[in-house]
Amino acid sequence: MSYVNNLRMFVRVCDLGSMSAAARDQRTSPAVASARISDLEKHLGVRLFNRTTRSLQTTEQGRLFYDGACKVLEAITEAEAGISGGARNPRGTISLSAPLGIGRRLIAPEVPGFHDLYPQVDLRMRLSDRPVDLVTEGIDIAFHLGRLEDSTLKMRQIAECPRLLCAAPAYIARRGMPEDGEALLRDQHDCLILRYPGAREFRWTLQSPEGPRQYAVSGPFDSDDGDVLTQWALDGRGIVLKPLFDIAADLRAGRLVPVAKASPPQPVQLSALSQHRRLKDPKLSLFSDFITARIRETIRRESEDLPL
Repeated sequence: MSYVNNLRMFVRVCDLGSMSAAARDQRTSPAVASARISDLEKHLGVRLFNRTTRSLQTTEQGRLFYDGACKVLEAITEAEAGISGGARNPRGTISLSAPLGIGRRLIAPEVPGFHDLYPQVDLRMRLSDRPVDLVTEGIDIAFHLGRLEDSTLKMRQIAECPRLLCAAPAYIARRGMPEDGEALLRDQHDCLILRYPGAREFRWTLQSPEGPRQYAVSGPFDSDDGDVLTQWALDGRGIVLKPLFDIAADLRAGRLVPVAKASPPQPVQLSALSQHRRLKDPKLSLFSDFITARIRETIRRESEDLPL
């Protein structure tokens, strides 16, 4: 398997553009990563990378070899799935990515149950509210809330997630209850904004008498962590726009209350994204089916009997 491991390391170095990043991705040291690349170069009799102390560039031979190496690794994955029973006895590793709130409340609680059913499958989970690149970050399945921008990815729609504008009773007592989106702007309400490079949530799309309208809301606080926004809302610092499942417990307990009911936000689509070339991997299909059923049930359950 040493040659196969060398191929895997080569592909990850190409994807990530860094020997140390590829080493972290493959859970080994930079020295081991460098040795694997050197072994591969010695075997092929060509230089795959031009290395300096500050940069690493793929050579022309390396670029040509990359596509073939990817095909070899995909073929090995399919062959291993076939002899291991595929869907009956999957094995290997699944790398997952999800926004913080979705990962913590919808996905992480279900991961151990999947491992109990398929103990030879390891799961690596990364949580972040920033956008991720499935290829360069080695992600098999990325959960995404909102519109899909990259058409090169395969999208599986999981559920439509209702959303809500809400605030703590303390904020309402201090600033008043906004009735609609116009009041958010007119009365200069403090809106808690999810903001990261490329994010658009600082323009909330709300229903108006003329149809959906974008409101350029503002406030003294913003963050790239949705859970931080929820905590600020609970502390009475402003109004937050959140998926219903994310704040259901706080709504039931009265810690948050709906606001601007005349201008409800539009639902947002929760999807699972994957690379087309990974779709033949049985363990990914199994996990996708498993997690989709459980997320739909959780969203349905959390939406019941809410004080809206």
